[in-house]
Amino acid sequence: MKGPHNIWRLIRTGATFERTGAMRVVLEAMNVPPRLRFAARVIGWPFSFLGLKGDPDLPPVTRALTALGPAYIKFGQILSTRPDIVGLDLANQLRYLQDKLPPFPMDQARHLVEAELGQPIDALFSEFSEPVAAASIAQVHKARVAETGEEVAVKVLRPGIVRAFRRDIDAFYLSAAIIERLLPSTRRLRPTDVIAHFEGVVMGELDLRLETAAAAEFYANTEADEGFRVPRPVWHLSARQVMTLGWAEGAPLGDNDAIDALGIDRTELGERVLQLFLKHALRDGYFHADMHQGNLKVASNGDLIAYDFGIMGTIDEYTRRVYAEILYGFIRKDYRRVAEVHFEAGYVPADRDIDEFARALRSVGEPIFGMDATRISMARLLNYLFEVTERFGMQTRTELILLQRTMVVVEGVARSLNPSINIWHVAQPVVEDYIRTNLGPAALARDLIRTARVLGRFGPHLPAAVEAALIRVRQPSGRVAERRRIPGFVWFIAGVGTMWAVFLALLHVS
Repeated sequence: MKGPHNIWRLIRTGATFERTGAMRVVLEAMNVPPRLRFAARVIGWPFSFLGLKGDPDLPPVTRALTALGPAYIKFGQILSTRPDIVGLDLANQLRYLQDKLPPFPMDQARHLVEAELGQPIDALFSEFSEPVAAASIAQVHKARVAETGEEVAVKVLRPGIVRAFRRDIDAFYLSAAIIERLLPSTRRLRPTDVIAHFEGVVMGELDLRLETAAAAEFYANTEADEGFRVPRPVWHLSARQVMTLGWAEGAPLGDNDAIDALGIDRTELGERVLQLFLKHALRDGYFHADMHQGNLKVASNGDLIAYDFGIMGTIDEYTRRVYAEILYGFIRKDYRRVAEVHFEAGYVPADRDIDEFARALRSVGEPIFGMDATRISMARLLNYLFEVTERFGMQTRTELILLQRTMVVVEGVARSLNPSINIWHVAQPVVEDYIRTNLGPAALARDLIRTARVLGRFGPHLPAAVEAALIRVRQPSGRVAERRRIPGFVWFIAGVGTMWAVFLALLHVS
């Protein structure tokens, strides 16, 4: 049943794409060879009458995904963060994908909240409004906590949404396998891994406890950031299908007239948006990965308010340092260093020519920096960079793509506030501060201390490990083997043990 069911869903999907005109757009965006484009159109045409029509006022791909339902809408949103796969033009179109659906009935929402939180809704909230927003996965109600009187936003999952998503994800995996088989050139982009990433993101969003945890972590990381605010999660009013956050009141970031009416300097606000994003990514390694105008507000005091934490980005400390060096190299026009960083990190195969790669990077950077401030574009830079890295065999790295894609979105937000903003000048102090803090002698000292702490946990095992290693190099008779050198790892363990002993002695003396 599973196989035929998925095949039927793929037929229905292809028919909808053909009927809405999206098929041609997608085939072009994926650079499908002309013969396969023609074959796909011919095969799909007889089934087009089975497809959904969608809203004729929407662009073709947006129209098709909206017609196909919540899972496809969300998949389109995820693909908007992957311009390496769909191209920048289509990624930008998908970023504005319609995510507004009719709300589900109020009695269903109240019943779900009561079932999840285990109490009558009137005992939990003194006020509970009709839906104020409805999207593909959930809808939001404004409420007031009965116990404290605090105004909150209550997010409630759509009934049956988990089952619907699991059904569609199975079909997505089948589609990815077919694409990889028919288009070997797409294997570099790892379509199956893209679906796995989508599944991980969506399944996280379908358990609102995880989104509440994401909000709580982001709240803790940014609590001291001046001019930035994250609504505080209310844990005792949150569960798998219900999430409660403090209510965020403010002007939409996409409404410049409302921002001007508050008397807020849009030039400073645009710079703050960009610098805060970079600070979160580089300092914390945890950033809001869906930072468009619809998820940002401006409070009356000028604070920037972020909400909707379904898509968050995580990058480890090593990758942060690599990314900072790449940005710093481009800012300083040190293309040789940018090339070296790519090779050192293993992003580009070691058998490629580093000088040729550096020249290719110069061809990316110089045209950008020759432009005036209003035309300097991170999107343009990334478009060129994708082309260069593909030519040199660089494998797609999801965490960097998400970071770079979010930076493009943040750049667009900043430009909507101040069209003449120079993103490189704004980014430079944040990147330089990170470089000074994390790539100098002080950073090396911190790394050594952290290494010592790790070794400290294994310290009690070191004597036994060294003794066991020495025993292994002896012959069965007990005599030390002739002409056999003690392996390097034994010297390493012994050396580490000695260093650890000296370190502890110095601490004791101090």
